[in-house]
Parts: sequence; structure tokens; C-alpha cells
Amino acid sequence: MKLTKLYCLLLISILFQYPDMFACTVMVAGKKATADGSVMISHTDAGQDSRIFRVPAQVFKAGEKAPVYWGIQEADRALNDDGKIIGYIPQVTKTFAYFQSAYSHMNEYQLGIAESTTSQRDELFVTMETGKQIMTIEQAMIFALQRYKKAREATQFIGELMTTYGFLPSTGDGSETLVIADTEEAWVFEVFSVGPGWTPESRKPGAVWAAQRMGDDQAAMIPNWSIIKEINVTDTKNFLVSSNYKQEAIDRGWYNPASGKSFVWQETYAPLPEEYATSRFWLFYQTFSPNLKKWPDRFLDPANPFKGMQPYYQVVEPLSLYPFSATPEKKISVQDLIAFQRSTFEGTIYDMTSYPEWLVPDGKGNYVKSPLATPFPGSDMRKLIKQTYRRPVARHRGHYGMVCQLRGWLPNEIGGVYWVYLDNPYFSPYVPIYAGNLSVAETYNLYDPNKYDEKSARWAIDFVDNLANLKFQLISKDVQEIRNPFENEIFTKQALVEEEALKRFKKDPADAQAYLTDYSNSLMNKVTEMFLGLRNSIITKYTNNRE
Repeated sequence: MKLTKLYCLLLISILFQYPDMFACTVMVAGKKATADGSVMISHTDAGQDSRIFRVPAQVFKAGEKAPVYWGIQEADRALNDDGKIIGYIPQVTKTFAYFQSAYSHMNEYQLGIAESTTSQRDELFVTMETGKQIMTIEQAMIFALQRYKKAREATQFIGELMTTYGFLPSTGDGSETLVIADTEEAWVFEVFSVGPGWTPESRKPGAVWAAQRMGDDQAAMIPNWSIIKEINVTDTKNFLVSSNYKQEAIDRGWYNPASGKSFVWQETYAPLPEEYATSRFWLFYQTFSPNLKKWPDRFLDPANPFKGMQPYYQVVEPLSLYPFSATPEKKISVQDLIAFQRSTFEGTIYDMTSYPEWLVPDGKGNYVKSPLATPFPGSDMRKLIKQTYRRPVARHRGHYGMVCQLRGWLPNEIGGVYWVYLDNPYFSPYVPIYAGNLSVAETYNLYDPNKYDEKSARWAIDFVDNLANLKFQLISKDVQEIRNPFENEIFTKQALVEEEALKRFKKDPADAQAYLTDYSNSLMNKVTEMFLGLRNSIITKYTNNRE
């Protein structure tokens, strides 16, 4: 009886909950794969602290130490409080300005970093209580943005931080993948823990890591899963590795060199694949390289409304089907990456609004989709309509995210554009923050998850996101009717704004920075006004007093 009860509780937890740690989708496109020739990276569903603020360049005395923090991602502390100090590393005499948040994404020299928590074998999991590792991925990202201008050097530096100070997972038991990019190239960096019991005194590497350079004409996506496959250590132009990148697997009995089999990084250190990852692999390559291979058929079939409910007949493809990267069949734009970040798997078997449970009588003898049908049903709704959770790319618990557009033909202050959204990309507009901006509007660095604040853009967007549950099918269209023209105008005016900024930059760089700062901050303030207005109109239009 007790075993049955325990099993049921476990089953419920699997069906109706989903860990936030496996929430990030990261994309990268080389300069020859993009529509404008920029290097692009993106990151959805970043950590809890969605407050974005500029940390200025600083000067330090020789011999000073830089603190290593635990708790950078937490949102319920003061803006500049990074948490508990758990160690120190040598400080540099000068650091660069960068934009900080739960995961810090860009600095003043157009170095950009995106992050995705990934899966690793259970044996590799470690905590502060079971090892002496101190380096979280978000802390390493900050150190790199403070110290480096180029992606390759930043990649090597982060690897050295991990092996010297030990990689400490900060979002559950996962490993981590970064995409580290500058205006010329991008690197995919993957790091796994070395398990409990490690100490710096052992002089052994405190992590196992590998990095692969992205081809200039290639694009890739990381769906909370490793993507690096075979590694050619002699090709130092395209691969960087820790000294133990293969030995760790040999010592643990996961790879036998005498077997004659190739050492495949992805298959060795990651567990067996799960559908929350393969579904996004499928969507990315089906979207950007549809003719590369014969991908599984996962589109909805009007003649078979239960197709998505028949997992027994669905293709279970090997992870090897999906490459490290591929050449997109059409050059990728910022708007293309944004569209993918907003995806809820529309038109596929993973579309949660396609479930038959959403069908209701139309009064004419037929069935239609209920206006309540949402791709973001909460746990209570899923229990009510007996839906299992299928993770879309866009998520209502997404915190914030971005697209970094890195352009070497412009001055750094203008060339780097950090397109950010807050809360849920399905609703939120994307606004540009330039690498040379001197501040971020207060409304984008105000957020306390425990206290609603009308001055906070995050809360304004979240309020509308919650109101959408009143009648999602209708309200989502209302939001898009207001948001889309606003966002389209930003893209339409981008060239003119940057032309003016460049004109000012040639005369006075500081004037150009002030101009772009005022422009970006005015857009952020408009976002808050827009969503407060949407809140008021939605509650008026869909109040239950009308029914």
C-alpha cells in the first residue's frame, strides 16, 4: 500500500511538474549564416534575477582578490548584492563594463555569452556539502565579461577557472553549456562536474570540459543537452579541452580505448536523451535546415486529432540524428531567432493547445477549440484536464532572455545590440540595449518576486501573462495587436538610429553613448506603460461581470 502511494506521488510529480533548471534554449549563428553578417547568440528562460543593470569598468590595486559568490541568480536581494562569498581568485587591475543579471550576457567590447543548463550522469553531481568546488557558471561568465574581449580567450579562461577552482552546479544537479561569441566567431563550451570529494589540494582538475568552434556558415541550438560529439584534439583551431577530457571517462569505466570505438563526448558524459531536449532539436533543424535529413514527422494531422496522444507509434530517434551544427537553408535574422524563442510548437504534436481536452461544443453540433486553450497551462489546469506537460520553447516561467547581435564593422558602442525580453517571450517585446549604453532604465532593474510593483516592467508583463488565462486564445491576439507594431517600429528604425549614433560617435563618442542610452531607456519605459495599459484594457474587456 505504501509503495503504491509512493509510486503514485512520483508519477504525479513527473506528469505535472517540470524543473526550472532545464529551461534554457540557446541558439548561435556564425557571421556567414546570418542575414546581416553579424555573429548572433540567444538565450531564453534565464535565471530568476531578471533585473538588468550596467556594472561600470573598475580599477583595482595589484594583489587584490576578486570574491566568488554563491547566489548571483537570486532575485530577492538588493540589486548589487551577489550573495554569499565562498572563495576568492586573483583580481585584475582593470575590468570592463558589462550588463549583469542572473546570467550576464554582454560587455562593452561585444563579448557575448549565453547559457543552458544541461544533463550529466548522476555520478558527477556535486554540492557545496560534498566537495570543495566553488565556481558556478554564472560567476565564471561575469569574470570572463570583466576581463576579455575575444571569444577564444574567454573560453580558455572559463575552462581554467573550472579546472582550478572546481565546477559547482548552481541550478539543480545539471552540467552547463555556454555559447561564447565575439564579432568574428563563436565557441560552444561544455563543462561537467567531477563528482563529490574533489579538493584543490588534490591537484586534479575540478571539472571536465571541452569547447568547439562554430563554423562561420553554421547555426546550432542547445536544448539543455550536450551537442559536442567527436573531438579532434590536434585541431587546436577548432577544439579546446581540459587535460582530463577523456581520462575522466576512462577512469570511471565509461570509455575503453581498447574497444576501437570512437570517443563521443555527448554520449559519454550525458545520460540517455529525453524528449524535452529531442523535441527542440527536432524543431530547430526542421525550421532552419528542413532538407538536411528526413526528420521525424511530428506535424499535426487534421484527420487524426489523437496523433500527439499516441507515443507508442512515434519515432524515437537516436541523438546522433542531430548534428553539432548545420548550415541554415536561409540566412538567419534577429527576428528569426525571436520567432523561434516564442515558439509553442504550433502545428506539431507538442502543441499543448491541440489536445482534444480543449474541444468544446459550439452549439451547432460541432466542436471548437476553447478560448481557454493555452500552451502554458499551470499545474492545477493540467491536473484538471489530465494533460502531461510538454515543454515549449517559450515558457511562462521564463524570467527573461535575449538575442545578442555582434557586429564588427561598427564601433563596439554601437555594434553590440543586446535585445532583451522580460518574463515570457510569447508576450514580451524585445528592446535593444547597446554595448555602449551607460545605464539601463530603472523599470528593467526593478523586480522583487515577493512584492508586486507597478514601476517594474517584469511585473507589468507578468500581470498580463497571468490575465491571459482568462481567455488565452483571444487575449494573446489583443496583446500582439499592441506589441507587434511597437516592436516592428524598433526594427524599422534601427538603421536610422544607428546612423545617427555613428554620426555623433565620430564627433564625440560620449554623446553617441548618451543618445543610445536615452533611446533604449525610453523604449523600456514604453514597455511598462504598454503593459499597464494592456492590463487595464484586458480586465475591463474580459471581466467576469459580463457573463
